[in-house]
Amino acid sequence: MTARRLTFALLALSVAGCSMAPDYRRPAPAVPPQLPQGAAYPDLPAEAAPMIGYRDIFRDPQLQALIERALVNNQDVRLALANIDIARGQLRVARADLLPGIDASGGVNLSRGSGRGGIQQGIIGGNGVVTRYDVQAGLSAFEIDLFGRVRAGADAALNEYLATEAGLRAARLSLVAETASAWLTLAADRSLLAIARDTVANAERGVELTGARLRGGIVPRTDLRQAETILQQARSDVANLTTLVAQDRNALELLVGAPVADGELPTAIEVAETNLAAPPAGLDSSVLLARPDVVQSEFRLAAANARIGATRAAFFPRITLTGLLGFASNALGSLFSGDRFNWNAGVNAGVPIFDGGFNRGNLEVTEAQREAALATYQRTIQVAFREVADALARRGTIDEQFAAQQGLEAAAADNAAIADARYREGIDNFLLALDAQRTLYSARQAVVNARLFRANNIVTLYRVLGGDERIPNATERLENARGSRVLRGRE
Repeated sequence: MTARRLTFALLALSVAGCSMAPDYRRPAPAVPPQLPQGAAYPDLPAEAAPMIGYRDIFRDPQLQALIERALVNNQDVRLALANIDIARGQLRVARADLLPGIDASGGVNLSRGSGRGGIQQGIIGGNGVVTRYDVQAGLSAFEIDLFGRVRAGADAALNEYLATEAGLRAARLSLVAETASAWLTLAADRSLLAIARDTVANAERGVELTGARLRGGIVPRTDLRQAETILQQARSDVANLTTLVAQDRNALELLVGAPVADGELPTAIEVAETNLAAPPAGLDSSVLLARPDVVQSEFRLAAANARIGATRAAFFPRITLTGLLGFASNALGSLFSGDRFNWNAGVNAGVPIFDGGFNRGNLEVTEAQREAALATYQRTIQVAFREVADALARRGTIDEQFAAQQGLEAAAADNAAIADARYREGIDNFLLALDAQRTLYSARQAVVNARLFRANNIVTLYRVLGGDERIPNATERLENARGSRVLRGRE
């Protein structure tokens, strides 16, 4: 009973051991408390934006289906899932050191005495063979964690696991945004291809008409050659955009991780853009603390903080417990009888006296790693702040810019019609009509690009605001995650 009480007492000391790690407190974010305001920015409410899902932003059923397939098949997400499995296993390993490892063994040993003075007791069979049975169970070198070295290592592993989990959310967020952007790019290039083909058809009619007038002696040969320039330019654009559409499809299939059928592709940016909704945003910049990349960076900062505790504890003695319980007998039938029981226990302590600066160097490394993690955390927040500010600045002016592009297209279309009519009536030369056609062609392309720009701004806002995967920050989540629930598989 004395050994059992000693074991329980030492285990209690291990659980109640002090921690040498610095108290973790989230650093104050090195960004203003509110997002910027001004002429370039849209009006934002002071309250926090509500949580919404990506389906509320990307409303096209075909795009939603492709995003869902990408979340299942994409190799980057699979890599992030594998990293979570690795971190979970490392966490289990670190936590295993908090509890004693108990091993059991059993065996039978046969021996034979030498000569007449050999062992005669316990002979089974002839020829002086002695049989000995034994069963043992015990723990070896279990560290009593008085100074929190093992606990600090487990805390660091827990934070690394949670950081990896946040990395998965960041990968999913980026994948949703990249899939939507690839979808919209494909839609815009299809619209540009349609414009180029329409321009080819109109230019072919212009070349045919100009050739007829040349043969009639009405216009000079230069008019025909000028008409051919816009035709050949449009034909070149058709060839190039045909390639771009094919490449856009390849990029989309890479993100989805599977072939995409023709019926799942967008037809034009004019249609795809109508199925987007801008994500809501508020003035409070604290929303950035829930971004997956910021959460991941904070967990890594907490892990670096915990590792300082482990290196500090290395300066103090290590106390280890060993113990053994067993039975031994020369007869199998009486192996577990009371007089066959034996035990032994021991406590060892090791104190570092001279290590050549090893522990001091380790402490300097971990302290420097914490400073590096702190700088990374603050920079991650600052980058997030700038990304949101830039996206909001574009959001505040993009509608005005798009309206101006539409006005330019309408004016260019009217001017091209007038210039063509005046040329046909012989009032103006062909150069004016050709210049008006080129201006219209460029204006139509600019409207498509403005539509894509406006649509991609919605995608960017969704990504930089953290998407719909709003997760608690590291400080809020650590207490809930310290239990065994995080070890039960993917949540």
